[in-house]
Amino acid sequence: MGVRGGLTKINKVEFNENQVYLIDDFKTLYLWIGQKIPEKRKDFCIKKVNSINDKRNPPSNIQIITQNKEYGSFLAIMDLLKTGLKKETIIERRPELEIQYEDTMELIEAGIDPDLEGEITIASHEVSKEKKTYEELCEQLAEIQLNLLKPKAKATKKEIEKKAQEIHRSSSTYEELCWLIAELNLLTKKKSLKKK
Repeated sequence: MGVRGGLTKINKVEFNENQVYLIDDFKTLYLWIGQKIPEKRKDFCIKKVNSINDKRNPPSNIQIITQNKEYGSFLAIMDLLKTGLKKETIIERRPELEIQYEDTMELIEAGIDPDLEGEITIASHEVSKEKKTYEELCEQLAEIQLNLLKPKAKATKKEIEKKAQEIHRSSSTYEELCWLIAELNLLTKKKSLKKK
């Protein structure tokens, strides 16, 4: 479980003291918390697991496990989690990006400064609020990408249209386009600040 409560599927658990893991065996949601996790993040992760469980019907049992205080049935699955699960031969569809704006704002309100991912989340939310069409976002991203590739010469309208068509064919979601635009704008801004 990431700093902002985002979930990433993994095949192997390292049980690192700076990490939080959510292990789901359907009947039970195990939230394993490393020793060096701050209280604010710990509370946030517990809240996130409860939120996930509230959407289940029927809900699962929740067990909060602290590093070096593992107990019960969790001990039986720890070795398997350390060894890792075999990769399936079936290729699953890529999960769609969801902008975790509310989670990021909760962390900020709790006094945790946003990292780069948090900054991009806030910026991409702002881009999505502009309510541009999908085609307009493709053109905006195309222009940013082309101007980064040739910083000394501004991209022509024809070049932007061609690049926008490529982006359109890539089947990116609306949220992914907002994220990429925000990410490139932020990275460009940070790069230009370093040069000064």
